[in-house]
Amino acid sequence: MKVLIISTTERTGGGAIAARRLLTALNKNGIKAKMLVRDKQTDDVNVAAYGNTIPKALERLRLMCLLRKPFRQTWQYDLASDGIDILSTLEYQEADVIHLHWVNQGMLSLKQLRQMMLSGKRIVWTMHDEWPFRGIRHYTEEGNATEDKRISALEERLFKTKQEIYGLGNIRFVGCSQWITDLAQEAMPQANVRHINNCIPHNIFHPQSQQEAREVFSLPRTQKLILFTCQKVTDKRKGMTYLLEALKHLNEPKPHLVVVGGKTEEILNSDLGMDTDKIHFIPYVNGEKEMARLYSAVDCFVTPSLQDNLPNTIAEAMSCGTPCVGFDTGGIPEMISHMKNGYIARYCDSEDLARGIECTLLHPEWRETARHSAAHDYSEDRVAKEYAKAYEIH
Repeated sequence: MKVLIISTTERTGGGAIAARRLLTALNKNGIKAKMLVRDKQTDDVNVAAYGNTIPKALERLRLMCLLRKPFRQTWQYDLASDGIDILSTLEYQEADVIHLHWVNQGMLSLKQLRQMMLSGKRIVWTMHDEWPFRGIRHYTEEGNATEDKRISALEERLFKTKQEIYGLGNIRFVGCSQWITDLAQEAMPQANVRHINNCIPHNIFHPQSQQEAREVFSLPRTQKLILFTCQKVTDKRKGMTYLLEALKHLNEPKPHLVVVGGKTEEILNSDLGMDTDKIHFIPYVNGEKEMARLYSAVDCFVTPSLQDNLPNTIAEAMSCGTPCVGFDTGGIPEMISHMKNGYIARYCDSEDLARGIECTLLHPEWRETARHSAAHDYSEDRVAKEYAKAYEIH
């Protein structure tokens, strides 16, 4: 069996990272797999690059015209009107199973998806957001389709088109979390949908010496440290506003906050809940090994996301023995066992988020529980074997 994993990028974004890790896990477990991307970022011979960003630009222009929105407001939508001719590649033609991951922004068009379905190949689609079973939106909370007739009409039309396409061939959907699996099954009652976790490379993400890790990042040796990471702290869906509010509710002595990500200057312009000398900014972490070291350096990882599927960051942190705190939303409650390896706070409740941070810092024994549960739930071998079963579509 030859499997071709298709993703817009090789390593940019949570979906791409999960797909790339699955590629390694499959090959380790005797399943011949390759990956086809538009944007290649390593020299791995198992990853092939094809196409360019012209379809992406064309689609963004179509969205701007159809929705009458500025360019910066089109990223929460996808028409799949333009794409790369994946079907003409040797990698596609040789594959027995086509495994789709996050394939938006001009990678795969609905026209090409239709051709895939008619080709008779087995297709598996891992859903990293809601787009595969919605219309044009990646998350239903983004935008309000009921208030915008243009969005509402496009949403309905593309949803019907997708359902028609799915009925033409042999496809199985996989949800990274039970949350998104249930949403997909509700939206597509006749579809074949199952749940399989993402996997984590435990040879990289594992507990390390906390003191040595703090020295590497020049972090305080004796203070309690909490970590927040995000590509852009200005992304409202990642909930930085709620974390800043939670800081105000923390009792003295307050832990120090470590922030990784872009646009961190926005935090300094906010109403902070602590002195600025207790906030440590790390704009960029060089690779997974350094990120694993940083997880080991802190006492708690906080993810105040307002909506998320199965965040890689939680699985990574727990694999390093770092307990996590997050809101009761999306797939997060499936990852964190409340009061065992972290804390699940009431949705959008900053006071409860603060309570969770303080509770987690008082329970260092949760570190071992976090590591143990992650080793089981996100095992490369286990996930590869589950996908091997998913590929056997009849």
